[in-house]
Amino acid sequence: MKNALRNTQFDAEDEAQVLDTIERWVARELKPIVREYDHADRYPTQVVEQMKDLGLFGATINPEYGGLGLSAGTYAKIVMSISSVWMSITGIINSHLMLALAIEKYGTPEQKAKWLPKIASGEIRGGLALTEADAGTDLQGIRTTARRDGDHYVINGTKMWITNGAEGSCFAMLVKTDPDAQPRYKGMSLFIAPKMEGFTVGRKLEKLGYKSIDTVEMVFDDYRVPADHLIGGVEGQGFFQTTGGLELGRINVASRGVGIAEGALKLAADYAQTRKTFGKPICEHQAIQLKLGEMATRARAARLLTLDAAAAFDRGERCDMEAGMAKYFSSEAALENAIEGMRIHGAYGYSKEYDIERLYRDAPLTCIGEGTNEMQRIIIAKQLIKRNPAA
Repeated sequence: MKNALRNTQFDAEDEAQVLDTIERWVARELKPIVREYDHADRYPTQVVEQMKDLGLFGATINPEYGGLGLSAGTYAKIVMSISSVWMSITGIINSHLMLALAIEKYGTPEQKAKWLPKIASGEIRGGLALTEADAGTDLQGIRTTARRDGDHYVINGTKMWITNGAEGSCFAMLVKTDPDAQPRYKGMSLFIAPKMEGFTVGRKLEKLGYKSIDTVEMVFDDYRVPADHLIGGVEGQGFFQTTGGLELGRINVASRGVGIAEGALKLAADYAQTRKTFGKPICEHQAIQLKLGEMATRARAARLLTLDAAAAFDRGERCDMEAGMAKYFSSEAALENAIEGMRIHGAYGYSKEYDIERLYRDAPLTCIGEGTNEMQRIIIAKQLIKRNPAA
């Protein structure tokens, strides 16, 4: 199965083959184990190895560096397919690919040549180290600092809610190289931060859902990183380098939301056709039909909004409004469909013996990650006004 998806020139037929490969893998390898691993909160080591073989750790990385070079649209459909069954494991590759994007988009030629091939193969796995205990949506509020010391920077601080933090080995870490800068964003820089002396993984954070993936605290105590690990080689660019990847990040989260919404719809529709009350399947009762109709519409609308944002991204257009719309609507669709799916299941929906309860626990994360939905609505409104000035 080594690099089973590799193809540098994708057309509609190629994409269909890629998605078929993913769907068969999901059915064969993920469905049989997801409930056991989720309930035990067990890290899926063998699944990670399979994702390496499929080339997913290099999904969106340019083939020049050993990646698959998939479009945002194709990758979004892959994430949707996986998330319909097991959303958590998409975080293993999504966060990793955001690390890759930061280096590929903003790194020096030397940084790209050194890091991207190993990231694409999965030899190096990692993610983003941005958020802190008191700095999430307000990234300018971070307190982790980097002080220049000869050919190195000395970093001190703590990061929180870092996906892949325990199992990963390298991260794109946002710090302040000038804590006194005004405006604050001018003092922020982004570093390639591999695990070495001074870099400690703190406690694992217990979560409602999003199980089987490591989410941790990171502590940096006089962590010395070589100066050539500064992404782009220039201080003060970290805020823009970070926010420059948020469009794709939000498309990724939107895709997870689509997957959950569609997964919940399928579980509910299947159950409604087998469960009988008053002498007939509950899908023949109007009350259930109303729920299924709304769920199907939400899932379809979420998919179309997400693919629209991905298409704009692939065209090289600014798409913060489209990505915000997709992320906002798809995550809310995931949450609503998970709740309605649970209601259709009745008492069984509250049981851990049925998969709908996992989707119910996983869905809320999509409303928070990559910027809260409150922030998405503000972004949408600002861009709407900017793009449509009054005559």
